[in-house]
Amino acid sequence: LPSVPLPSSMHLIQVDSVQRWMEDLKLMTDCECMCILQSKPISIEKDEQNELILSSQYSTCDNLQLLLKRAWIISTELTRIAQKLEKNRWHRVHSMTVRVNCHVHSMINEYNTFTRSSSEEMHQLEKLLIDKCSEFTAFTERCLQTEDEEILKSMKSCVNETLTTVAQYFGQLIELVLTQEAQNLLRQVELSGSLYAMESAISSLFSLAQEGAHLCRIIAKEGGVVALFKICRQDCFRCLYPQTLRTLASICCVEEGVHQLEKVDGILCLADILTDTSHSEATHAEAAAVIAQITSPHLTFTQHLSSFLENMEEIVTALVKLCQEASSGEVFLLASAALANITFFDTMACEILLQLNAMKILLAACSDKRIVDTPYSRDQVVTILANMSVLDQCASEFIQGNGVQLLMEMLFEKSSSGNPAEAAACERVQQKSAVTLARLSRDPEVAEAAVKLSCIPRLIKLCRSPTERNNSDSVLVACLAALRSLAVMSPDGLEDSDFQQLVKPRLVDSFLLCTNMEESFV
Repeated sequence: LPSVPLPSSMHLIQVDSVQRWMEDLKLMTDCECMCILQSKPISIEKDEQNELILSSQYSTCDNLQLLLKRAWIISTELTRIAQKLEKNRWHRVHSMTVRVNCHVHSMINEYNTFTRSSSEEMHQLEKLLIDKCSEFTAFTERCLQTEDEEILKSMKSCVNETLTTVAQYFGQLIELVLTQEAQNLLRQVELSGSLYAMESAISSLFSLAQEGAHLCRIIAKEGGVVALFKICRQDCFRCLYPQTLRTLASICCVEEGVHQLEKVDGILCLADILTDTSHSEATHAEAAAVIAQITSPHLTFTQHLSSFLENMEEIVTALVKLCQEASSGEVFLLASAALANITFFDTMACEILLQLNAMKILLAACSDKRIVDTPYSRDQVVTILANMSVLDQCASEFIQGNGVQLLMEMLFEKSSSGNPAEAAACERVQQKSAVTLARLSRDPEVAEAAVKLSCIPRLIKLCRSPTERNNSDSVLVACLAALRSLAVMSPDGLEDSDFQQLVKPRLVDSFLLCTNMEESFV
């Protein structure tokens, strides 16, 4: 993933509040100036000249960003009006309505200065919205002229209704604007006579897709996936493949994008790109990113990609090769993320990975700090190991590759930056390494190696010390499970108090004991 209906394209990156205010200041100031001047320009010639200069400074993408920011401000104001209306703060309701009216005029004027053409439907919606905003302002002004509670009460429902209509027209206009811009960009992609113009259009399309799921749906609905795969099937556009594939990965975060990909045999195209050794590493990496996106276990609608199963073996083979030959951490991350998702997607993938000696390759990669250089990469590797560990045959390969030592290191995974996303990745690494250990400890050799490497004391520490596991309950459960598996194979490795509290009781009782444990008790 507001109170007032608004397209979900109003997606803004979380930034510092002062920075947000600085960015929005110009828009807000313009609005206040318009309120004071009652939207009347001081000099027509001068304004036209300024508008010309402004429009020449920004690209289509920049203009869309400006439009989206203006739209975000309007949607925020509409939500606040609804809140003030609920509290009967009529003076605030009116002043905010005037401000919204000005913002709407500014947004429409700004858009019309940079758009090449507007449809009749667009003009009609603009007129409807402007008229309804004027009506809304006049309505709230009349509310200020009476103090009769009964009259205000009767007018409130009409104001609410008008507010809802304004929000509805506003949402429809934004939807239409974004659809038109997506159509324009796709037309440029398909009809462009030069590589430069096509690259520019794809870049703008990528920026548009970054604005959120709603925009990705619009692009997919307007044929974006079809147009981009058409590029990926023409050798003359090879230099554009990485950028095109990156855009496809963004669009395919939504169901409409994946359905379009399936319709145009996108999986087969991706398999061809991945297995073609003449392509650059960057192209292979971006193709892996698309695979990672469409096989994400978080997306329920990707579980029925029938064409994926048909091409899975050659895709998995190509991804393992990409992991093995990766020249950077980013390439390895994309390839390993795709493999990790595929192991969730179909159980047969683990058997293919075992045949390809993937465990040996992944364990070797982890020893190269240039390649596996972040908790995110280690998260992908340990996900693959955890899913492969259900196979009995992988234990011997795991021992040979010094896998237990790697799991022990991963149990110490800690965020160095304090970044929430990185801290969450570290938790996943700890949890999955404990899960892998629990599963593989059924093999006596693995259990013996784990005991020798002091895995038991580390697991006990993680259970008893909340800060060691970043207060994560999922890490605690996994560590208790791993501890119990090792205790079966090596009961002498635990002190009696640890056995009585962490192994002997039901897992839920040990869990409750550890979650209520104070740090000083450890």
